[in-house]
Formats: sequence, C-alpha cells, structure tokens
Amino acid sequence: MAAKKNSFTDLVRVEQLRRIESAKTAELSYASVADMENQTAVDFKYTDFMRRLSARANCLIQDNRLEDIIIKPKNQFKHASWVCLIAAVILGGLAAGNAVSESHTLNIYWLLAVLLGFNLLSLLLWLTGITFNLQGLSSGVAAQLASWLPFRKKENETAESLARHAWWESCLAGDVGKWRISILTHQFWLVYLAAGLILLILLMLAKQYNFIWGTTLLPESSLPKLTESLGKPLTYIKLKIPDSQQVAASRMDAGRQDAATRGAWARFLIGVLLVYGLLPRILLLALSMLMLKWSEHRFKLDLYLPYFIDLRQRLMARKVNPKIIDADPLAGERPAEVAQHPVNHTIPVNAHALGIELDDQINWPDFVTCRLNIVDQQTHKEAIELVKKLNGSLVIGVAVFRLPDRGVQRIVRDLLAATSCKPWLILLNKDPAVSVTNNRELAWFRLAEACEIPAEHVITQ
Repeated sequence: MAAKKNSFTDLVRVEQLRRIESAKTAELSYASVADMENQTAVDFKYTDFMRRLSARANCLIQDNRLEDIIIKPKNQFKHASWVCLIAAVILGGLAAGNAVSESHTLNIYWLLAVLLGFNLLSLLLWLTGITFNLQGLSSGVAAQLASWLPFRKKENETAESLARHAWWESCLAGDVGKWRISILTHQFWLVYLAAGLILLILLMLAKQYNFIWGTTLLPESSLPKLTESLGKPLTYIKLKIPDSQQVAASRMDAGRQDAATRGAWARFLIGVLLVYGLLPRILLLALSMLMLKWSEHRFKLDLYLPYFIDLRQRLMARKVNPKIIDADPLAGERPAEVAQHPVNHTIPVNAHALGIELDDQINWPDFVTCRLNIVDQQTHKEAIELVKKLNGSLVIGVAVFRLPDRGVQRIVRDLLAATSCKPWLILLNKDPAVSVTNNRELAWFRLAEACEIPAEHVITQ
C-alpha cells in the first residue's frame, strides 16, 4: 500500500520543531524517539522519510508539551483575520452611510467611488503584484511586517517565538504566503462591499431617496456616458438602467424624481455593485483558494539543511544483514558475522556511472562500474556525448573528501543539461576511508541543491 503523503500542516509542524530544536536541544526530552532513531530501513523512500520525520516531530511535541506553542501562531492569524473582517464591516457601512445626505438624497457617483473606487485600486495593486511577482504587493506584506516584531530581535529567543517565526516563514512567505494573504485580501473587500450593499438596500427599503449626480471639473456629458458604459453588462441580465431622460432628471437641483426614476437608479446601483464589485472578488477568492491548496501540495522542506541531513542518517540508515549462501558443510564452527557499514540508500539498478576527477584509490560499490572518469577537457566532451545516448538513471561519482568548487559544479550542470536521465550524486571515499567533516559533506549537498539534484538522490557511502 502506498504511503500517505504528509499534509502541509504536518510539514509546518516539522519546520517549527526544527527551529525549536536548533536553539533548545538541551531543554528537550528525546526518550520517546530513541527507539525510532535506532531502527533501520530496507531502502530510502522520500515518503517514508517524511512519514518518520512527522512521527518523530509529533512524539517530541507531545512529550515536551509543545502543542499549545505549535498551534498558537495559526490561532493568532485567525484572530487577526477576524479583526480585519470586522473592520471591513464597519468601513463598508460607514462608506454607504456617508453617501446619504440629510435631505434624503443619495449621491450616486460618490457612493460608487467610496465603495468601488478603493476596491478597484486594491484590485489593481493585487493584480500587479501577482503578475510581476512583486513581494510587497502580493505575497510579503504581512511577512515583511513580521520582521519588525520584537520577538525577531530578542537575543534569547523562547520556544514560542521560534515556533511563531517558523510558522510565519512557512505559511506567510513564498507562494503559500502569497495566496494566503490574497485570500484574506479578497475576503476583506468582499465583506466591505457586502456590508455597504446591505446597508444601502436597508436604507432604500426604509426611506424614499432621490438619486442625484453632479460635477464641477468634468464635462456635463461625462457622467451620463459613464452611466451608459457601466450599465451595458446589466442589460445582458435583463436589468433596466436609467435612460437619458432619467439621467437628466437626476442632475443636482433638477427637482423631485418620480418612482420610475428612483427604481431605475436603485437597480443600477445594486447591479453595478454586484457585477463590478462582488462578482470579481468571489471569482478571485475561489482562484486564490485553489492556488493555496496547490501551493501547499507542492510545499517541501529544505532537506539540504544540516538538521535534515543528520536525521536522514539516523532515521533512514540501511543495514545489510549478510548471510552465507553456500556454506561449507565441513565447517565445525559458526561463521563469523560480517559487519557492514550502513548506507543511506541504494543505487538504482542498471544505472550508468560517471566519475569526476577521481583517483585510483576511490572506492566504488562492487556492483557499480564507472564508464568514464572526467579528468580533462577531452574526457569532458566524451562524457557529454556519452550521456546524450543514455536512458535510465545517471550516477555521478565525486570524491567526498574534496571541496566542491565551481569547476565541479559546472561539469555536473553540463552533464545534467545533456541528458534526460534521472540524476543521482554518490559521495565516494578512499579505501581505506578518509575522515570527512560534516561541513565538507554539507557542501556537497549544497552543490546537489544548486544543480537541482533532489536531496534523496544524494548517496553517501
């Protein structure tokens, strides 16, 4: 049965725990995960590794009573969202109420300006941010404000501030944050417009208003033409808009209006707010929700960080238990067990192996044959021509005790650009093995990240 993919919430919990462990390791209890870290895996699988990470995080969170700290940032964001929506209700109501004068007249274009004008400006800014991926306009407003918060500047950070920081960076930054903030933005303007429209309808139900318009700077014909342009979509849904005579009768100081004129303007206002205000926001809200789900589905942890590399060594080590296939029947003693070093995961079957600047003392796995070792420009060209003809998996062997430089990175990039094979990077050592520092091994993982080789495709020997 296929392993179930971890949810976005599970990944965020792992990231929050990583931040807490990075600063509070000595204060945490690891008794519940000791057995888990001593287990071995038959083979490395990304989904299995993520499942073990999530299970380990849940155990540590439960044993160290961190659950309240972990979920608090999400609850705080929900409370802040409700405050924004309540403010939208108040602002929408004030906008509609201020358009009504004491003489029971309703200024048509002032009402449209305060309800639709600010909404349109916000919509244009949002579309600009999404189109050009501008961090300040689409995805990073709340996240950037968070950098000003005091907890980010504390020298002695608490577990709560670490968990909050991790949640902000996971949920309110990048693609996930862009669409999460977009949802809140569309909800704010939907509530703002809905509150203004509902109050406007209630006012028109309770009192009789004359609809007026006027201008000082614009030509007299500008607002009637605008009325006609705005009303065209309304005619497609069988809503009657004010005709030229009714528009002229609504000019300021033109006198009282008849019931037909008032009814035409009322339907026009409601229709314009629905078509140009609420409907676009509803569609964009639905789009943002879908994109948020998609972004959360694509969200991945940075497995190249030392924290995850170390956990992969401990949680996903593969132990081979050798056994005698053709035992000597005359042997009177039990054969001694052969101890083998655990490796992270196996090389794909029938993979094509190439080396980069390897010497004769490099120890390849017994079942792998290096087809070519790149040592100069000529062998580089030969390797490029070779990988163009290969199919399957390409294993690139490098010396882990060497420091990866830009030359090695360029060679790896050239090989990957020339082939359609699935790339693997194997970190080889000398025989006998040379001790390698964690920083040196981490440098090779960063090279794999720069060359877009997945962390689970980096094999350590």
